[in-house]
Amino acid sequence: MTYEEALANARTCMGPYCKACPVCNGMACRNTMPGPGAKGIGTGFIRNYEKWQSLCVNMDTIGENCPVDTTACLFGRKMALPVFAAPVGAMKMHYGDKYDDLTYNDILVSSCAQAGIAAFTGDGTDPAVMEAAAQALKKNGGCGVPTIKPWNMDTIREKLALVKAADPFAIAMDIDAAGLPFLKNMTPPAGSKTVEQLRQIAQWAEKPFILKGIMTVAGAKKALEAGASAIVVSNHGGRVLDQCPATAEVLPAIVDAVGSQMTVLVDGGIRTGMDIFKALALGAHGVLIARPFVTMVYGGGSEGVAAYVSKLQAELADTMAMCGAHTLGDIRRDMLFGF
Repeated sequence: MTYEEALANARTCMGPYCKACPVCNGMACRNTMPGPGAKGIGTGFIRNYEKWQSLCVNMDTIGENCPVDTTACLFGRKMALPVFAAPVGAMKMHYGDKYDDLTYNDILVSSCAQAGIAAFTGDGTDPAVMEAAAQALKKNGGCGVPTIKPWNMDTIREKLALVKAADPFAIAMDIDAAGLPFLKNMTPPAGSKTVEQLRQIAQWAEKPFILKGIMTVAGAKKALEAGASAIVVSNHGGRVLDQCPATAEVLPAIVDAVGSQMTVLVDGGIRTGMDIFKALALGAHGVLIARPFVTMVYGGGSEGVAAYVSKLQAELADTMAMCGAHTLGDIRRDMLFGF
């Protein structure tokens, strides 16, 4: 199965909100929540995508002619390329009835592992969402990162106990999920967390703890103070606050502030291997991609995921070769035009 075939198949079984667009740029689904769109008028999602497209790469093919190596080592694991499938939960609410969370996570986690990368799994107001994620992770040898929403502390501790039994290699929290409209006034309650509370959660995790939803240098420093091993520079795909900067705009300053002390990942509008190259050139250690992986699972199951990962790897390798980078460590900020 090709990427294009999986995309075409997805259009027959997704909806009513996601359109499985040829380019996943936030235009067709703006302001659709539930659904894959963004909050408000949808500028956050659109700006994320457009900023990566506005960055240009510097071509330089004068150098040694040798193979390109896209492999990365993240959280002690060797990966075929520095990419994670981002966490998504409540599949039927947002993307259509074809898959529930258990089936989706089972396909995604196993397919990503087979393709040489790893998946973050999602959370939701229904306890079955996290239970499904834990089952999928356990079934696949813990090859993934469960992501817990910022519930009250008692609920977080209960969910940590559930996912730790699956022995994942890291545990994450999407701290910005407190701004999701469908979590407002829900039981259990969700909300912001102090540095002290996050430090306690990191200790409970007993695994590398990743804080997702960091958009400022100050936030990154607080995550470091709280004991996080890594952060994800993310505005939740534009889904929690409209008219935010794009993640590509804030990434360089955050990397400069904390990148030597912790792993820095980034998401938001990354779609191609060239986008991955640009993120690495800005200093990220790796990227997360959400919506395209959903489309691939709906349109092609494990074959769709394999096709997309293969596409990303080929695009990344081509960009590296044309810009004079033979390993990920060779990628520099000056390989982007204007930096």
